[in-house]
Amino acid sequence: MKNYFFTPLLLSLFALSCTKDRVDEHYTFFRPVYATKETVKTNIKSSAPELLQNPGKLVIKDNILYLNDLDKGIHVIDISDPAQLKNIAFIHIPGCIDMAINGNYLYADCYTDLEVLDITNPLQITVKQDLPGVFPHRFYNNFVADTTKVIRQWVRVDTVVSHRFSETVDYSPRRDWMLFSASSALMTATGAGLGISGSMARFAQLSQRLYTVSSDDLKVFNVTREDKPLFVKSVDLQNGNIETIFPYTDKLFIGSQTGMFIYDAGNPDQPVKLGQFMHSRSCDPVIADGRYAYVTLRSGSSCGGFSNQLDVIDINQLTSPQLVKSYSLSAPAGLAKDGKFLLICDGKEGLKIMDATHPAAVNLLGRVPGIDTYDVIAMNGTAFVVAKDGVYTIDYTNPAQPRILNRILKTENK
Repeated sequence: MKNYFFTPLLLSLFALSCTKDRVDEHYTFFRPVYATKETVKTNIKSSAPELLQNPGKLVIKDNILYLNDLDKGIHVIDISDPAQLKNIAFIHIPGCIDMAINGNYLYADCYTDLEVLDITNPLQITVKQDLPGVFPHRFYNNFVADTTKVIRQWVRVDTVVSHRFSETVDYSPRRDWMLFSASSALMTATGAGLGISGSMARFAQLSQRLYTVSSDDLKVFNVTREDKPLFVKSVDLQNGNIETIFPYTDKLFIGSQTGMFIYDAGNPDQPVKLGQFMHSRSCDPVIADGRYAYVTLRSGSSCGGFSNQLDVIDINQLTSPQLVKSYSLSAPAGLAKDGKFLLICDGKEGLKIMDATHPAAVNLLGRVPGIDTYDVIAMNGTAFVVAKDGVYTIDYTNPAQPRILNRILKTENK
């Protein structure tokens, strides 16, 4: 049986024109283009390196940077020498936007399914397991596709409906069409054998569990057997608008468009909410380090809101986190911490390196301008940065004068 979900489109153009008793109404529809799951799954494979098209999230494991290309797959980049990045392979995973790495296994979404890939040789991966349908609300506004197929793309169709004033018009789209908001969102833990993820991740690992968040739930997978994840349960997050998840000690810090939520994963199969910190509506990745959590708020996107700032939050009392101080920024997204250094991707303002020794007096040390930044992983003086035009390595050992070591842009392979 097919399920469909329809949501009114936020129209950029709504025009009425009439001659006497007629009216024309302009609408934009997005029609899904389907493929069978069998076709999609046969295309999960390694190939020669490909050009970056739409760089997204990143994970680092064993001197390899795995960079997601939205809905297309994962670039495999050798970072053993940060000054000489080498794009060495591409893993085709249609519909992939999130990933995590556990030992020699990569977990990635493939539309509504979870795929387990053996990356012992990242140049020649093999599919070890497929968990179908575990992400049923992967699509826009909880749209659920035909369970035997997946949606390869959305095709925009503009149309005009003409009718008389006296006519009653049914604006419901045909059953194979969907209307959705034009501003729909696109969509770390270190340890033995685990990959290091950026702050924009929706996948996190802790205590031999894989945790994933959708807009309104937290899913738990037992990964004691690295090659055979077992779905445990879903936890209703109720507040909704969830965006990111960050594991720290035995806690899960979950970022939403309206606040930061702290869950206790001491019992890894039963995460329990401990506390929350609410803020104005905006995009909200979060990281934690010791007594403090760091949250960036960004407006001007699908999240709405008007705040562009860094919030430093005291989490000493996990049940009652308190704001220490807010710092104005331009359009912040991902962030990372390396000792006293706090690195923030501040959109077109570039990468900012800040001294967070004193959370109530965080100050800017230096920045790398000229790149529109999205997310970052910081490791011992080297930052791996995803930007709108590609991926960069940046040396910040001298934080007052950070410098670009190397880059791979969307127009070139190296």
